[in-house]
Amino acid sequence: MSMTNELSGSAATRRHMIDGQLLPNDVTDESVIEAIEQVNREAFVPEARKGVAYIDKSIKIADDRYLLEPLTFAKLISEANIQSDELILDIAPGTGYSSAVFSKLVDAVVAIEENNELAELATKNLADEGCDNVAVIQASHKEGLANQGPYDLIFVGGMIDEVPSTLLEQLNEGGRLLCILNQDGFGRAALVTFNDKIKGERILFDASAPKLPGFEITENFTF
Repeated sequence: MSMTNELSGSAATRRHMIDGQLLPNDVTDESVIEAIEQVNREAFVPEARKGVAYIDKSIKIADDRYLLEPLTFAKLISEANIQSDELILDIAPGTGYSSAVFSKLVDAVVAIEENNELAELATKNLADEGCDNVAVIQASHKEGLANQGPYDLIFVGGMIDEVPSTLLEQLNEGGRLLCILNQDGFGRAALVTFNDKIKGERILFDASAPKLPGFEITENFTF
Protein backbone atom coordinates (compact mmCIF):
# COMPACT_ATOMS: atom_id res chain seq x y z
CA MET A 1 0.00 0.00 0.00
CA SER A 2 2.78 2.45 0.94
CA MET A 3 4.64 1.65 -2.30
CA THR A 4 1.51 2.37 -4.35
CA ASN A 5 0.98 5.66 -2.56
CA GLU A 6 4.64 6.60 -3.07
CA LEU A 7 4.48 5.89 -6.79
CA SER A 8 1.22 7.72 -7.29
CA GLY A 9 2.57 10.67 -5.28
CA SER A 10 5.73 10.77 -7.37
CA ALA A 11 3.77 10.69 -10.61
CA ALA A 12 1.50 13.44 -9.35
CA THR A 13 4.49 15.60 -8.42
CA ARG A 14 5.99 15.15 -11.89
CA ARG A 15 2.67 16.10 -13.46
CA HIS A 16 2.50 19.18 -11.24
CA MET A 17 6.00 20.19 -12.41
CA ILE A 18 4.94 19.78 -16.04
CA ASP A 19 1.69 21.70 -15.62
CA GLY A 20 3.19 24.41 -13.41
CA GLN A 21 6.66 24.93 -14.89
CA LEU A 22 6.98 23.49 -18.38
CA LEU A 23 3.70 23.96 -20.24
CA PRO A 24 3.24 27.64 -19.24
CA ASN A 25 6.74 28.35 -20.59
CA ASP A 26 6.25 27.00 -24.10
CA VAL A 27 7.56 23.47 -23.59
CA THR A 28 4.94 21.82 -25.76
CA ASP A 29 6.83 19.05 -27.60
CA GLU A 30 4.67 16.05 -26.70
CA SER A 31 7.51 13.53 -26.94
CA VAL A 32 9.64 15.59 -24.54
CA ILE A 33 6.75 15.99 -22.10
CA GLU A 34 6.06 12.26 -22.20
CA ALA A 35 9.73 11.40 -21.66
CA ILE A 36 10.04 13.72 -18.67
CA GLU A 37 6.81 12.36 -17.20
CA GLN A 38 8.20 8.81 -17.37
CA VAL A 39 11.38 9.53 -15.39
CA ASN A 40 11.53 9.60 -11.60
CA ARG A 41 13.63 12.72 -11.16
CA GLU A 42 13.83 12.14 -7.41
CA ALA A 43 15.75 8.91 -8.08
CA PHE A 44 18.64 10.98 -9.42
CA VAL A 45 19.12 13.46 -6.58
CA PRO A 46 20.85 12.92 -3.21
CA GLU A 47 18.70 11.50 -0.44
CA ALA A 48 18.63 14.78 1.47
CA ARG A 49 17.28 16.64 -1.57
CA LYS A 50 14.64 14.22 -2.80
CA GLY A 51 11.92 16.41 -1.34
CA VAL A 52 12.94 19.28 -3.63
CA ALA A 53 13.67 17.23 -6.74
CA TYR A 54 11.08 19.06 -8.82
CA ILE A 55 11.68 22.67 -7.79
CA ASP A 56 12.59 25.18 -10.49
CA LYS A 57 16.23 25.44 -9.41
CA SER A 58 19.40 23.52 -10.16
CA ILE A 59 20.19 20.92 -7.49
CA LYS A 60 23.70 20.22 -6.21
CA ILE A 61 24.62 16.57 -6.68
CA ALA A 62 28.38 16.73 -5.96
CA ASP A 63 31.19 19.25 -5.55
CA ASP A 64 30.90 21.74 -8.43
CA ARG A 65 28.21 19.62 -10.09
CA TYR A 66 24.51 20.27 -10.44
CA LEU A 67 21.35 18.82 -11.93
CA LEU A 68 19.91 21.42 -14.29
CA GLU A 69 16.59 22.94 -13.32
CA PRO A 70 13.65 21.19 -15.05
CA LEU A 71 12.54 24.13 -17.21
CA THR A 72 15.98 24.92 -18.63
CA PHE A 73 16.58 21.25 -19.44
CA ALA A 74 13.15 20.77 -21.00
CA LYS A 75 13.39 23.93 -23.12
CA LEU A 76 16.84 22.93 -24.35
CA ILE A 77 15.92 19.45 -25.51
CA SER A 78 12.66 20.69 -27.01
CA GLU A 79 14.74 22.78 -29.41
CA ALA A 80 16.54 19.71 -30.74
CA ASN A 81 13.60 18.07 -32.54
CA ILE A 82 14.93 14.67 -31.46
CA GLN A 83 14.06 11.67 -33.63
CA SER A 84 13.84 8.13 -32.27
CA ASP A 85 16.56 6.73 -34.55
CA GLU A 86 19.17 9.29 -33.53
CA LEU A 87 22.31 8.61 -31.50
CA ILE A 88 22.82 10.97 -28.56
CA LEU A 89 26.03 11.75 -26.70
CA ASP A 90 25.15 13.02 -23.23
CA ILE A 91 28.11 14.86 -21.71
CA ALA A 92 28.32 15.22 -17.92
CA PRO A 93 25.09 13.43 -16.99
CA GLY A 94 26.07 13.45 -13.31
CA THR A 95 23.74 11.03 -11.59
CA GLY A 96 22.13 10.08 -14.90
CA TYR A 97 18.87 12.05 -15.07
CA SER A 98 19.41 13.61 -18.50
CA SER A 99 20.42 10.24 -19.92
CA ALA A 100 17.26 8.68 -18.49
CA VAL A 101 15.08 11.25 -20.26
CA PHE A 102 17.00 10.78 -23.51
CA SER A 103 16.55 7.01 -23.18
CA LYS A 104 12.80 7.54 -23.54
CA LEU A 105 13.28 9.54 -26.75
CA VAL A 106 15.81 7.48 -28.73
CA ASP A 107 17.00 3.90 -29.14
CA ALA A 108 20.57 4.48 -27.94
CA VAL A 109 22.37 6.95 -25.67
CA VAL A 110 26.09 7.21 -24.94
CA ALA A 111 26.81 9.07 -21.70
CA ILE A 112 30.27 10.19 -20.65
CA GLU A 113 30.97 11.21 -17.08
CA GLU A 114 34.54 12.01 -16.03
CA ASN A 115 33.83 11.84 -12.29
CA ASN A 116 34.26 8.17 -11.38
CA GLU A 117 31.84 8.22 -8.42
CA LEU A 118 29.16 9.96 -10.46
CA ALA A 119 29.71 7.57 -13.38
CA GLU A 120 29.15 4.60 -11.07
CA LEU A 121 26.10 6.23 -9.51
CA ALA A 122 24.63 7.07 -12.91
CA THR A 123 25.11 3.47 -14.04
CA LYS A 124 23.31 2.20 -10.92
CA ASN A 125 20.49 4.75 -11.13
CA LEU A 126 19.84 4.06 -14.80
CA ALA A 127 19.80 0.30 -14.19
CA ASP A 128 17.43 0.72 -11.24
CA GLU A 129 15.09 2.80 -13.43
CA GLY A 130 15.16 0.31 -16.30
CA CYS A 131 17.04 2.53 -18.76
CA ASP A 132 18.92 -0.30 -20.45
CA ASN A 133 19.66 1.55 -23.69
CA VAL A 134 22.21 3.90 -22.08
CA ALA A 135 25.94 3.16 -21.95
CA VAL A 136 27.74 5.19 -19.25
CA ILE A 137 31.46 5.53 -19.87
CA GLN A 138 34.03 7.32 -17.73
CA ALA A 139 35.82 9.71 -20.09
CA SER A 140 36.83 13.34 -20.49
CA HIS A 141 33.88 15.65 -21.01
CA LYS A 142 35.87 17.97 -23.23
CA GLU A 143 37.30 15.19 -25.40
CA GLY A 144 34.02 13.41 -25.99
CA LEU A 145 34.06 9.84 -27.31
CA ALA A 146 34.82 9.82 -31.02
CA ASN A 147 35.05 6.03 -31.34
CA GLN A 148 31.34 5.66 -30.53
CA GLY A 149 30.22 8.42 -32.91
CA PRO A 150 29.46 10.30 -34.98
CA TYR A 151 26.43 11.62 -33.11
CA ASP A 152 23.20 13.21 -34.21
CA LEU A 153 22.93 15.19 -30.98
CA ILE A 154 25.50 16.13 -28.35
CA PHE A 155 24.13 17.53 -25.10
CA VAL A 156 26.35 19.29 -22.56
CA GLY A 157 24.88 19.36 -19.06
CA GLY A 158 26.02 22.72 -17.73
CA MET A 159 27.19 26.20 -18.68
CA ILE A 160 30.47 26.28 -20.59
CA ASP A 161 32.76 29.06 -21.79
CA GLU A 162 33.25 27.62 -25.27
CA VAL A 163 32.43 24.58 -27.40
CA PRO A 164 35.61 22.58 -28.09
CA SER A 165 36.31 21.68 -31.71
CA THR A 166 36.86 18.10 -30.51
CA LEU A 167 33.15 17.83 -29.82
CA LEU A 168 31.99 19.55 -32.99
CA GLU A 169 34.03 17.12 -35.04
CA GLN A 170 32.06 14.23 -33.52
CA LEU A 171 28.78 15.46 -34.96
CA ASN A 172 27.11 13.83 -37.92
CA GLU A 173 26.50 16.02 -40.95
CA GLY A 174 23.26 17.70 -39.96
CA GLY A 175 23.91 16.98 -36.29
CA ARG A 176 23.65 19.55 -33.54
CA LEU A 177 25.10 20.33 -30.14
CA LEU A 178 23.01 21.78 -27.31
CA CYS A 179 24.65 23.70 -24.51
CA ILE A 180 24.48 26.81 -22.35
CA LEU A 181 27.18 29.30 -23.28
CA ASN A 182 28.73 31.72 -20.82
CA GLN A 183 28.68 35.07 -22.61
CA ASP A 184 30.23 37.75 -20.41
CA GLY A 185 28.75 36.16 -17.31
CA PHE A 186 25.29 35.60 -18.77
CA GLY A 187 23.99 32.19 -19.76
CA ARG A 188 22.64 31.70 -23.27
CA ALA A 189 21.14 28.43 -24.43
CA ALA A 190 22.62 27.64 -27.83
CA LEU A 191 22.23 25.18 -30.68
CA VAL A 192 25.53 24.67 -32.50
CA THR A 193 26.09 22.94 -35.85
CA PHE A 194 29.21 21.95 -37.76
CA ASN A 195 28.21 21.20 -41.34
CA ASP A 196 30.90 21.07 -44.04
CA LYS A 197 33.37 21.99 -41.28
CA ILE A 198 31.62 25.34 -40.84
CA LYS A 199 30.43 26.20 -37.34
CA GLY A 200 26.96 27.65 -36.95
CA GLU A 201 25.52 28.98 -33.72
CA ARG A 202 21.97 29.96 -32.84
CA ILE A 203 21.11 31.50 -29.48
CA LEU A 204 17.82 30.06 -28.25
CA PHE A 205 17.01 31.82 -24.98
CA ASP A 206 18.57 33.24 -21.82
CA ALA A 207 19.38 30.50 -19.32
CA SER A 208 20.84 30.60 -15.85
CA ALA A 209 22.88 27.49 -15.07
CA PRO A 210 25.88 26.48 -12.95
CA LYS A 211 29.20 26.29 -14.78
CA LEU A 212 30.53 22.90 -15.79
CA PRO A 213 34.23 22.65 -14.88
CA GLY A 214 36.74 21.86 -17.61
CA PHE A 215 35.45 24.07 -20.42
CA GLU A 216 37.24 27.28 -19.51
CA ILE A 217 38.75 29.33 -22.31
CA THR A 218 42.50 28.83 -22.54
CA GLU A 219 44.35 32.10 -22.69
CA ASN A 220 47.00 32.34 -25.41
CA PHE A 221 49.92 34.53 -24.43
CA THR A 222 52.25 36.12 -26.94
CA PHE A 223 55.64 37.57 -26.12
